[in-house]
Amino acid sequence: MVTALKEKILRLIRETGPLTVAQYMQMALLDSRDGYYMKRDPLGRDFITAPEISQVFGEMIGLFFVQAWEDRGRPDRFHLVELGPGRGTLMADLLRASRIRPKFIAAAEITLVEMSPSLRAIQSATLGDARAVWRQDLREVPDDAPLFLIANEFFDALPARQFIRSPRGWHERMVGADGDTLVFAAAPDPVPAGLVPAGLHDAPIGAMFESSQASQTLAREIGRRIVRNGGVALFIDYGHAMSGHGDTFQAVKAHRYTDPLAEPGDADLTFHVDFAALAQVARDEGAGISGPVTQAEFLGALGIGARAERLKRDAPQNAAEIDAAIDRLTNLTQMGSLFKVLALSAPGTPELPGFLC
Repeated sequence: MVTALKEKILRLIRETGPLTVAQYMQMALLDSRDGYYMKRDPLGRDFITAPEISQVFGEMIGLFFVQAWEDRGRPDRFHLVELGPGRGTLMADLLRASRIRPKFIAAAEITLVEMSPSLRAIQSATLGDARAVWRQDLREVPDDAPLFLIANEFFDALPARQFIRSPRGWHERMVGADGDTLVFAAAPDPVPAGLVPAGLHDAPIGAMFESSQASQTLAREIGRRIVRNGGVALFIDYGHAMSGHGDTFQAVKAHRYTDPLAEPGDADLTFHVDFAALAQVARDEGAGISGPVTQAEFLGALGIGARAERLKRDAPQNAAEIDAAIDRLTNLTQMGSLFKVLALSAPGTPELPGFLC
């Protein structure tokens, strides 16, 4: 089946040549008319994120930020920013938990960075009367106060490039066309050596390396802002703690993996996040780095078990449901180990909760 977006991509390839994987992913997810995130609410339909699994997740994040704010002198004005806020559930739960410190709420200038008009409408309804503003990009958020930022399952959806090792060197993996079918192909000429880490120059034939310039540029900007103005950033996503090589480009539709080239615009496309690369570019800006640790370690250190027990005491009829949700978030065979947590902070500031171990 050739959808409107697939036809648009095929036409572009015929006119200008193959696309990089990053260019293809950008179109598939964010095309202004037919991009995956621009025309629907995908949560629940194709995948589910941690905030939708249990309110406890967002509450733990809220308590993390309240403690980090207190440890940094309780600034009387700061930007509380969420990147890719989904339905607004995480921010709503975060704000509810942070009411234990009314001054935190009063000092927070809440910004949701979201491009999708349909998701913005849902977020607004979820947040109700919370005083929030929406931006298209972090660059629209003023760089004039401490930044307290959360990005949960955001970096995995940023475009990345792929490179394949051949006897002649590393070649960029491209998306081309075979009739009305989108196909992968390697660019004929090797890329400059500097595009691939020196440690991979002797990788085996057929090895693959992934690099997300968009992710690294964003992490660098966040690190720079935090070093300049103070604050904390928290990145939570599935990925690997050490840079390596391998093919992690994947598509999900209706909670099942599918061919990432088959239905652009109708399936979610993601990469596993390279946390080592994000940490390095932020460190280059002078930011302090905590983690990455597993989601299970982070939530456990914040006290998710104690919070779950309190919820079960208050609503014993929901005990089984609460246990199942906590298990899904922390079990090492589920989200507990696949998801990692990385934090950025200004140098010389106190240790962050959740990373003290």
